[in-house]
Amino acid sequence: MAKKRPQTKGKPHITSGAEGDFPVVGAREPCPCGSGRRYKACHGRAAAHAVTELVQRPFEGLVGEGDWIALRELVPAATVELTLKDGLPEGVPSVTLATVLPMAWPALRREDGSVLIGLQNDTPSGDLSRDLADTLLRALEAEPGNPVQARRVPSEGPRLQDVLDPKGAFEPVVHTGFEFWVPDSENASADVTASLERANAAAIPTVKLTGVDSAYWCETPEKNHLRWVMPHPEEKLLDALARLHAAGRSSLGEGTRLVGSFRAHGLTVPVWDLPSATRAEDIEKPAAEFAERLAEALASDAPLTADERRARGGLTNRQVTLS
Repeated sequence: MAKKRPQTKGKPHITSGAEGDFPVVGAREPCPCGSGRRYKACHGRAAAHAVTELVQRPFEGLVGEGDWIALRELVPAATVELTLKDGLPEGVPSVTLATVLPMAWPALRREDGSVLIGLQNDTPSGDLSRDLADTLLRALEAEPGNPVQARRVPSEGPRLQDVLDPKGAFEPVVHTGFEFWVPDSENASADVTASLERANAAAIPTVKLTGVDSAYWCETPEKNHLRWVMPHPEEKLLDALARLHAAGRSSLGEGTRLVGSFRAHGLTVPVWDLPSATRAEDIEKPAAEFAERLAEALASDAPLTADERRARGGLTNRQVTLS
């Protein structure tokens, strides 16, 4: 039999409701407003909705929005040094965003006081930015040598946009493996070494292009791919891609093909199939040339032709939503 939650006699937490401020009580307890209904069916409903409501573009307004999305959804192993709006607290030499951490920890404060934040974890609310900011702030105060566990985030808590320096650079470093988990991987224990080997074996080789923003080459057994997170409004982008596709100008060179797109965290991610012999450096120039063609297509306001509409329908039929 489940234990009853103990009643607390301290001052209740106050939350803002549609009709004023009310103390937060247990979900099954009477609402303090005096309605006679349980809290979860009365003023608690708004608080729960605020926590669970999905934010479509959680990284909007951050420097490198496309790279945030790529590291969240597409890149196996990468890190980024983060710059905080108020600077680093005493005893915290650095804050690093990582695609994933050991044991799927949301965050880790290392023995030296540095902080690692995991990006690819499940989050308890519909606002990924608020969840990550809460994890980051708790990691800054955690005892060195300890991970930070997930928790339900307060609905009015700060978001990454409130915590990070709006002028700070966002420069991902893509790794071939997860050695960044361990400061001294060469002298790691046998268990840690085995864990690293398993994680590294599952990582798809990935390279960030240098000539265009938020584009990532990856290698798979049958063929390679380019996945490119683009900041343009979805409908406008799909029109532009359709114009290029209908004109035979959507490829990145011989043997390559625009095959569709993902929709992830409010942005669209076109995907190209590449021959298995095509390396990341081979696609740099074609990607830059495609960016110029795309800019021209985006500038057009002409109605789509019949061929362009068919091309657009083919692209949208193959679109997959990741988040």
